[in-house]
Amino acid sequence: MLVVIVDDDAFNVSLCAKIVAQIPNTTTRGFTSSAEALLWCQANEPDMLLLDYRMPSPDGLEFIEHYRALRPEADIPIVMVTVEQDRNVRRRAFDLGASDFLMKPTDPVELLARVRNLLELRQSRTRARALAGEVARATRELADREEETIYRLMRAAEFRDNETGMHLVRMGRYAALVGAKIGLNDAEQRMLLLATPMHDIGKVATPDRILLKPGSLTPQEWEIMRSHTTSGYDILSGSTSFVLQTAADIALRHHEHWDGSGYPGGLSGEAIPLCARIAAVCDVFDALVSERPYKRPWRPDDAFAEIERVAGSHFDPAIAAAFLECRTGVVAVMERFADESTAA
Repeated sequence: MLVVIVDDDAFNVSLCAKIVAQIPNTTTRGFTSSAEALLWCQANEPDMLLLDYRMPSPDGLEFIEHYRALRPEADIPIVMVTVEQDRNVRRRAFDLGASDFLMKPTDPVELLARVRNLLELRQSRTRARALAGEVARATRELADREEETIYRLMRAAEFRDNETGMHLVRMGRYAALVGAKIGLNDAEQRMLLLATPMHDIGKVATPDRILLKPGSLTPQEWEIMRSHTTSGYDILSGSTSFVLQTAADIALRHHEHWDGSGYPGGLSGEAIPLCARIAAVCDVFDALVSERPYKRPWRPDDAFAEIERVAGSHFDPAIAAAFLECRTGVVAVMERFADESTAA
């Protein structure tokens, strides 16, 4: 720990340095010119400043003001030492950023105790910042691994279906837009961004003869196709990840209808999880505007009109309204993340 001592009296600098040197692992650097000390501080960072008040310009108050302006983010403790007993000087020093105040003649024991305590506080803050940095780094690494896992699950779903990887990306983006529109916070929006693309992960359990069938499905085949909702839930549920828990709810409930006519549970209204109500609108819209082997893409205006038409029956009317209010953002996502065939 480095303590910088600034006093125009060389004897006082030497005396303070000897006192401070009693603290283990502490060194000092003395200046009899406050201007030189301030210049040094522009390129270096001490762990503590010990300042006299009455010095040629800049005096102690001016020094504190210049130093705090120079490093506004720094929490370097500053102790002012002076014979002044004027309360206004003390108040001014504290207002400018002084940490403590000592009177001359300085009591060596008091000086040693004040400096030691402030240095220990400085060390604690430094360790806390380092620990916070490690925690943030570890959290970022966990988030990166979680996103990679989600991406690979998305790829698995893509390989098993006619839908494209860009459909999955668009789904997440649409859902995040709607989440922002209805007032969800940043973390909740990110949750939708990552979880919504896994809505059809259960199709990995659907037989190819049904999933890839070019013609109409029989009633028995439709029952099997619809089971992708429960299969998706089985794949994703039970995780400690909030993202995967949300994705499990979406996978299970994104085909439920507001009026109770959907599947697999026939849930209605707000009994359907909010995340699934959002995913339902996004999924249908993107399916309408996307080209498939069995259909031509709808024009966006027609797809928006269809969302509005079935709001209150198929979709939560409030969520449908929020989606329609995001029209500009939705179209921007469509254009930015267009399928290769569409973009060409």
